[in-house]
Amino acid sequence: MGVVLEAMAVPAKAIASLTGPAKLATLKGEREANPRLQKCVYWLAYAEEQGERPEAVLDQSAKLNKTAGTPYAGFVSWGLLENLKIAKELGLLTSEGMAELRQGKSATITKGQYSGQKAEPDYVIPVALCPELQNQVMNLELRPASLIRAKSDKVTERAKVFAKELYEAKLLSEEGWQKVKGWPP
Repeated sequence: MGVVLEAMAVPAKAIASLTGPAKLATLKGEREANPRLQKCVYWLAYAEEQGERPEAVLDQSAKLNKTAGTPYAGFVSWGLLENLKIAKELGLLTSEGMAELRQGKSATITKGQYSGQKAEPDYVIPVALCPELQNQVMNLELRPASLIRAKSDKVTERAKVFAKELYEAKLLSEEGWQKVKGWPP
């Protein structure tokens, strides 16, 4: 058991540091959490390459940043696992892509119709409506750059469902929930 925890220690510590609520609260500018998401995807992919279960690494990271058992930890884990899945589907986990992700940079898509484009983090719930989610890793999703440029600030059905879940978990304010729920105005 000690060997398993030791093997996942580096990725778990890195993710704990990158997703800790206190650290995220210190981020001030727009898109400052983007490199954090990319680094987290790197660490999950790295841990998986080493034979670790990403879910176990995320559980350990939540214990380390003292969010274990909270809705926050659940949403962070869910979001990071979704992004790991997206990274695999887009072919981001090549040696070049892993090097970019480790540095918090956008990796190049190597699979599918967006091959050759960069995969960049985008907000699930637009920050124009919910600025409180601006630097939350759980609100970011890797997407092809051309899709981000074309999206604008429209609210998808998925974003509405996600906002409702965050509101019910007390991770989104009443004001934020009302803005998302009422979109379009």
